[in-house]
Amino acid sequence: MTSLDTTLRPLDVRREPGSPALLRVTETGGPAEWAAGSRDGLRAALAEHGAVLVRGLGLRDADGVAEVLRGLALEPVTEREAFAARRTYSPGVYSSSVWPPNQPMCMHHELSYTLGFPGLLLFACLSEPTVGGATCLADAADVLGDLPAGLTERFEREGWLLTRSYNGEIGATVTEAFGTDDRETVERYCRGQGISCDWQPDGGLRTVQHRAAVVSHPADGRRCWFNQIAFLNEWTLAPEVREYLVDEYGPDGLPFNTRHGNGDPIGEDVVRTVNAVYEKHTVRRPWEAGDLLLADNVRTAHSREAYEGPRDVVVAMAAPARPDTWAPAIQEEPR
Repeated sequence: MTSLDTTLRPLDVRREPGSPALLRVTETGGPAEWAAGSRDGLRAALAEHGAVLVRGLGLRDADGVAEVLRGLALEPVTEREAFAARRTYSPGVYSSSVWPPNQPMCMHHELSYTLGFPGLLLFACLSEPTVGGATCLADAADVLGDLPAGLTERFEREGWLLTRSYNGEIGATVTEAFGTDDRETVERYCRGQGISCDWQPDGGLRTVQHRAAVVSHPADGRRCWFNQIAFLNEWTLAPEVREYLVDEYGPDGLPFNTRHGNGDPIGEDVVRTVNAVYEKHTVRRPWEAGDLLLADNVRTAHSREAYEGPRDVVVAMAAPARPDTWAPAIQEEPR
């Protein structure tokens, strides 16, 4: 029996409390062959668990991740509106976002503030850190169900705002976010994506976009807390970082911030509540070199622990989705 015949069997996915679903593989025939033969089983496992960690695939470079993407027959997603710099290896395959190792990256859904976000994420660990650095997960439907009703009802009614300031010094540059620094091209992109943009006298750019905070999953209709309200809010920043940025650029000049859909500031108490519920529902498993983690980007939020030592995790974005095609749009203009 060939290794491909083996992968065509139902996948033996195990789930332990506090950890993501785990699939151990021993015979693969190579990443592309394994992915092609496991396609249906992985789809079923993701529908059941929201995310699956594959151990034993032995991925060692970004080319192997691209082979998995091709084997799964998934359309890659080109990142736009990045909030931090990252390296592009091949279509849809990127390095992790540049983020200080000593600072955790809070729970979020990748590019949930865009109208063309990836429906599926693939994380591949090429080298694991010596301490920490796990990619943690949380079920978005469970998080929504555990948040205070008054909080979720307001965000579901009003949506949320993301404000960004591109100043060329902190955070992603205009070119890194939009793929160009040509003003006309940037403005045309923003118009097509429902983003208001305003060029500043110093040449910087400020943008505002209005997005839904709760969506219904396109496959099964379950309602999910799908946004970056807490992650990109000023109160999630380390206190000393927030103080420096406010002093340097002013409260309206932060690289990114979030607000209620009507423009009201989001209080520190709201951010703390959201992050506490995320923590309650967080599952994690330490990385091992060669691991592959697949995550439904709508169903599952992800984060990154602080870490020490080398850590090389490649990210693939695939299966482009538009929430405005299967979720009620937020129509009212922010005040």
